Amino acid sequence: MPGFESIEQLREAFSAQRYLMDEGLATVVFLAQRLRKPLLVEGEPGVGKTELAKALAAASGAPLIRLQCYEGIDVHHALYDWDYPRQLLQLRAGGSAPLYSEEFLVRRPLLEALAQPGAVLLIDELDRADDEFEAFLLEFLSDFQVTIPEVGTIRAEVPPAVVITSNRTRDLHEALKRRCLYHWIDHPDLRREVAIARARLPGVSERLAHQVCAFVQDLRWLDLYRSPGVGETLDWVEAFHTLGREEIDAATADRTLGTLLKERDDLERIRGDGLEALVVRAEERAAELPQDGAAELPQEGATGGAA
Repeated sequence: MPGFESIEQLREAFSAQRYLMDEGLATVVFLAQRLRKPLLVEGEPGVGKTELAKALAAASGAPLIRLQCYEGIDVHHALYDWDYPRQLLQLRAGGSAPLYSEEFLVRRPLLEALAQPGAVLLIDELDRADDEFEAFLLEFLSDFQVTIPEVGTIRAEVPPAVVITSNRTRDLHEALKRRCLYHWIDHPDLRREVAIARARLPGVSERLAHQVCAFVQDLRWLDLYRSPGVGETLDWVEAFHTLGREEIDAATADRTLGTLLKERDDLERIRGDGLEALVVRAEERAAELPQDGAAELPQEGATGGAA
């Protein structure tokens, strides 16, 4: 994976992939690359953690290898397994090749990352996995090598760039955190979210992007079961645009609210607490933004990727 010579070059490369980052996130990504450290990013769902790894791979011209974690994941799902049907066919055919050799080895994401020099390895939602898997992963990240009894030790010629994400449904162990560089990704502020929407959806009107993002920003201050992420914001902007709307209105907002909110209680609360008032407030907030102001972003502050 080709390296970035400066933080500014890195930011430009990510912007070309329509992923906007502030100075803080750009710095930690740059340092993770230079120091060859895994990067652990945490934050609420939908703030752009997974997209960060995708943008890193695209900006670097490197393959992206994704390990999606879940409850009960183990070594055979993450590292390697054996192609048992082919082994059985080999056995029945009376072949001479050893049954437990690389010919029958099935590479899972972690082993695949060792085999592809300079890959970007995304370990997504590690907080969903259990303590035992986290301990195994810590050992893997220490040496970027694995020993398979039947095959031997496999080492990475060039270690992968590792991005680990967590939604903090549980705390990760301190030992793993010490191994990584860390960054918390928050929801973007209004101007940055508008910039993200306009970068990802260049065909929508500036006014619509301003208004929808202002509406979503106000929603996040409410005590909802699940606040919308940037991905839902983009979906809602696109929904209005698909329906031929160039600005937000209460009737369309009501009909399409399920694009933004995914819990029944949240939907009922917003509709019951005065959807029209939220729309008016969004129009007022959007009017305060300068036209074409999405490019006038602060260098520091809330971070948001195109989730």
